[in-house]
Amino acid sequence: MNILNKINSPKDLKRIPREDLPKLALEIRQLIVDVVSKTGGHLASSLGVVELTIALHYVFDVPKDKIIWDVGHQAYAHKLLTGRRDRFHTLRQLGGISGFPKISESPYDAFTTGHSSTSISAGLGIATAKVLKKESSKVISVIGDGSMTAGLAFEGLNQAGDIHKDMIVILNDNDLSIAQNVGALSSLLSRTFSVKYLQDFKKEFGEFLKSLPKIGQDAYQYAKRAEESFKAFVTPGMLFEAFNFDYFGPIKGHRLNQLIDMLINIKNIDGPVLLHVTTQKGKGYVPAEKNPVYFHGVGSFEVKTGDKVSSTKSTPTYTQIFGDTMVELGGTDDKIVAVTAAMPEGTGLVKFSQKFPDRFFDVGIAEQHGVTFAAGLATEGFKPVVAIYSTFLQRAYDQILHDVCLESLPVVFAVDRGGIVGEDGPTHHGLLDLAFLRSMPNMVVMAPKDGAELSRMLVAAVNHDGPIALRYPRGPAPHIPFDESPEPIPIGKGEILRSGDDLLILAIGSTVDDALSAHHILSEKNIHATVVNSRFVKPMDTDLICELAEKIPRIITVEENLRQGGFGSAVLEVLIDKGINNIKVKRIGVQDTFVEHGARNTLRAKYGIDADSIVKAAEEFSLPS
Repeated sequence: MNILNKINSPKDLKRIPREDLPKLALEIRQLIVDVVSKTGGHLASSLGVVELTIALHYVFDVPKDKIIWDVGHQAYAHKLLTGRRDRFHTLRQLGGISGFPKISESPYDAFTTGHSSTSISAGLGIATAKVLKKESSKVISVIGDGSMTAGLAFEGLNQAGDIHKDMIVILNDNDLSIAQNVGALSSLLSRTFSVKYLQDFKKEFGEFLKSLPKIGQDAYQYAKRAEESFKAFVTPGMLFEAFNFDYFGPIKGHRLNQLIDMLINIKNIDGPVLLHVTTQKGKGYVPAEKNPVYFHGVGSFEVKTGDKVSSTKSTPTYTQIFGDTMVELGGTDDKIVAVTAAMPEGTGLVKFSQKFPDRFFDVGIAEQHGVTFAAGLATEGFKPVVAIYSTFLQRAYDQILHDVCLESLPVVFAVDRGGIVGEDGPTHHGLLDLAFLRSMPNMVVMAPKDGAELSRMLVAAVNHDGPIALRYPRGPAPHIPFDESPEPIPIGKGEILRSGDDLLILAIGSTVDDALSAHHILSEKNIHATVVNSRFVKPMDTDLICELAEKIPRIITVEENLRQGGFGSAVLEVLIDKGINNIKVKRIGVQDTFVEHGARNTLRAKYGIDADSIVKAAEEFSLPS
């Protein structure tokens, strides 16, 4: 008998006897592994919180009570228990369900997530709103130990403890080192302390002590300090108690009965509560248990072995080329240091960290700190290379502007995952970087057309005396001739790749390959185009562009970025400033919208930034036959 098939909402879950819940957990894990093996996704995190998810929905009344999943990597079991089982096979596919919680997808998704460390702040906002609306329901924020490294999480804790709103924070600890004195005694005491009658007694006794004439307040403070000292001795919760949270834990996150009993207890506590739960990433699927880093965000794989589905493509990715070039450059220049924000594998810096451990810095999920940290290194003569995904670099906008660009410090930004990234969807597409980076004074912004050019741009970047960003996409890099000693790209210089008098195509970065494909198609239609690899969004090769525009007044700009404020806008600014007005320009890029999730090439075609879209735009010009 399949239990999961009977569950279409949390109400159905509550009808399941407790003794059957472990079997339900097994069924959920099996389905998650089966689907993610085909669609790819965040596997290890979701497998690690299956019991916790079941317990939360078993105890709380969602959607009246609100559960906010930080980042949302771990929300697959939540989706299965909240009416999306029949659509789960569409996970991360175009038109299917999102890989993250999404308000517009389900009333059970209390907050749209995708970036880390937002759950406590969002939960506090929701809890405060419920007080203002005089509603009585619970708000539960589930946050991982990695997300707790970000300042935003502590800002939320600080205010929550200060204004003492009724909310529960669950720390899902799947990697944090726990002190040796944490064990069975700590778990027992936490479950005992959380029982309602003891909580009520503690409050009543506290009020009694306060009421004692003259000595009341001193006696209360002494008793409170004694309790905190005892709890600090047997639990690691002193930090959270300092934020005025009632701390309980750590307890094992895979023991359903303990979890349910604990949640029932803390559900009745008023004020901010933090429950510390320890879980295992990849729980229940041996390959993911053995290699949780690989199975954090994984493509399709063979269920029996965990091996990646074989692919005929062996072309190195932009990320790999960046990482290899960093190792080469680091070996010749001991002033080069690497900085990343909890993404050494994702940004290709593992080899650099192994070869130059003293010059590698993983700052945790703290992009703002990472950028200002790099600025400090730069003031002392080092050449920091900050490697961060485009979508996450958005979090450090102010630090890039004020701490790096204001004094024109030589910090290199390696902006990985620029453009459409694919199945992770709108929270992960890097479609704003060309616009927000080029708006900053002193910043240089460039994008390579292939892997060889990426290496040359990185050489130029580490030798540039000022802030500079190189932006490259996810996936394999085309046309990669091996070069042991890459020459630096001249700053602000583009190159003509193809010549023709009918049309001028100005492309940047990942779109150059599309422009070359379009050139071939157009040539067969007797339309002859000049194709320029512009290389730089700032400073732009003004002389080259203006010279060509005066000869070829029909212009198409192509970028994998939002159109407003991006590369095409920069070209128009250059032409207008130079007084070149007798032109017709079509800008190809993403319109003013958020791009959904789906396969990268499918999305590029849908949003009109591929070779066919360039051909269509060219044919819309009234070209001479």
